[in-house]
Amino acid sequence: MCNFAAHFDSEFLNHNIFNNKKMIVVPVKEGENIERSLKKFKRKFEKTGIVKELRRRQQFDKPSVVKRFKKERAVYVQKLQEVED
Repeated sequence: MCNFAAHFDSEFLNHNIFNNKKMIVVPVKEGENIERSLKKFKRKFEKTGIVKELRRRQQFDKPSVVKRFKKERAVYVQKLQEVED
């Protein structure tokens, strides 16, 4: 029987998306509201795109499907720009 779990873990660690990410630091000033600091943290975390990347990696999309989606989006954006003008 193959030790699949150990092999999978080493592969996962080698391709982990968190390996090259830096820690998010939010300096909190004296007397600053904790809610405001949390809002800053959430905004910085959102900009990193980690959650978006994780959701994208949950399933495999065929290259042809990705290409079709990009084309549909380009058509949609172009129509919006034409309506604006």
